[in-house]
Amino acid sequence: MRSWLAAFTTRGTSFLAAGVAAALAGLFLGERDLVSVGILLVALPLFAALAAGRARYRLSCVRSISPPRVAAGQGALVRVRLANVSRLPTGLLLAEDTVPYALGTRPRYVLNGIERGGSRELSYPLRSDLRGKFAVGPLQIRIADAFGLVELGRSFSSSTTFVVTPKVVPLPRAVVAGTWLGSGGGRARSAAAAGEDDVVPRPYRDGDELRRVHWRSTARYGELMVRREEQQWRNRVLLLLDTRRGAHAGSGATSSFEFAVSAAASIGTHLAREGLDGQLVTDTGALTAPGIFEDVLLDSLAMIKPSRGRDLGRGIAALRAESGLIIAVTGRLSSAESRRLAASRRDGGPAIALLLSVSAWSGSGLDQPGPAGDAAERGGAPSRADLSETDLSETDLSETDQAAAILRAAGWRVVSLDAGTPLAVAWQQLAMSPAAVGPPAHGGRYAGVAGPGATA
Repeated sequence: MRSWLAAFTTRGTSFLAAGVAAALAGLFLGERDLVSVGILLVALPLFAALAAGRARYRLSCVRSISPPRVAAGQGALVRVRLANVSRLPTGLLLAEDTVPYALGTRPRYVLNGIERGGSRELSYPLRSDLRGKFAVGPLQIRIADAFGLVELGRSFSSSTTFVVTPKVVPLPRAVVAGTWLGSGGGRARSAAAAGEDDVVPRPYRDGDELRRVHWRSTARYGELMVRREEQQWRNRVLLLLDTRRGAHAGSGATSSFEFAVSAAASIGTHLAREGLDGQLVTDTGALTAPGIFEDVLLDSLAMIKPSRGRDLGRGIAALRAESGLIIAVTGRLSSAESRRLAASRRDGGPAIALLLSVSAWSGSGLDQPGPAGDAAERGGAPSRADLSETDLSETDLSETDQAAAILRAAGWRVVSLDAGTPLAVAWQQLAMSPAAVGPPAHGGRYAGVAGPGATA
């Protein structure tokens, strides 16, 4: 009964109530004319409901979003084409598209009707300050009669995916140019001087060219092996993003985690447009997906969330398994984690680190563990609850300085930045940042590391 009455509008319900009241009053007073008026008032909305229900309208809906992927804070335009493919013209239509709350209010349209074989174009803007993947749709249609007494709801089943990526900041080109990418000829000449028999092979991977197969090593190891080439080492980037919840501070769009995600998106996009291929690595390991590096990177970062991991072990292992330019965007790092990260630099290859001074971000940490859990998470350090605001700032600053010193001593280029430092400025500072030339890491150990809290 309730669902049956839901099809009537306020006007239709009023007609029904007035008709029933008039008919009962006519019967009680013995007025046949009043009874006839009551029956007419009841019959009119019932007839309208019957007519609207029997109308077999066939409608088609096509939705497009341009562009389908935008950075946070940018807008997109949604176009909906509603066509009538039935043999009858439609009556009054009320259209409402389903839009997630983060993208704004639901757009509503009133269409006087669509003729046979006709169509209507609807459009509205979308904008979100929050990154993520959103489903726009389905379109909901309410069919109303000419008197506005009845509305019947219909809904399409199709929806469209709208992707909001992190903010991408334009970066200068001077940082990864020239020999910093490993384009010098020293490595190539030394490999050539060593001779064909001394080539360092690696197992074959999908996508490797067959001309790079090293047949002597293949016969020796019993599996397909390929030569390591300077060109591949130079044109590949491994982008490490620290997503550990305990390594960041702040909340929402102003947290250090969101700044790190935006920094990773900006750096990866910048390098991809410079012609480099790459892979995104987090503390949970390498994120692999088919497709172009820039597209995979932005799609992954649109959905990434803080992890509950306590160390960078899996991410560092993924860095050691590959070769190329290493770029790390990290939150709070302990001395032990800094040494492990420094040791991931293989064969003297280039490595860049952006260290966030997380104490500069307002608010509490993304995770709020108890004192015991927080102390264990930082290897026995005092809990955040036991430190005053000044002590906490000094502790984080000291950890950042120690991490920077350890990484620089291992040959990394390092820049520390806080919430007030624009990413483009920090990226430019890397070009002027001196990198200590240290020996390459072997077996997770390296020499020549000096600095606060470092051990030889």
